[in-house]
Amino acid sequence: MMALTSITLLKAQLNLDHDLDDALLLHKLDAAETWAASFIGAALADPVPAPVTEAVLQLAAHWYENREAVAYGGSGAPIPFGVVELLRPYRDEVTGHVAA
Repeated sequence: MMALTSITLLKAQLNLDHDLDDALLLHKLDAAETWAASFIGAALADPVPAPVTEAVLQLAAHWYENREAVAYGGSGAPIPFGVVELLRPYRDEVTGHVAA
């Protein structure tokens, strides 16, 4: 899968100004987009809505900055705060498919 989200945008999210981790960043974007598509229940396609892009950026940045499993305040939440909330409007809770 080729990331729909720009690596330049992810670098801005992370305040990175080098190319040393580009392959890793692209991998994190691909993984985050795959996770978001699975949550929504449909493949992502251009144009990706801004809230979905924001969720992908937050998730990819989280996975880049925290390369091992983490727990916040004992919650053990695997997904950063806000990601699910950004994606939920694009998901049909009954069928798991994108709401029309």
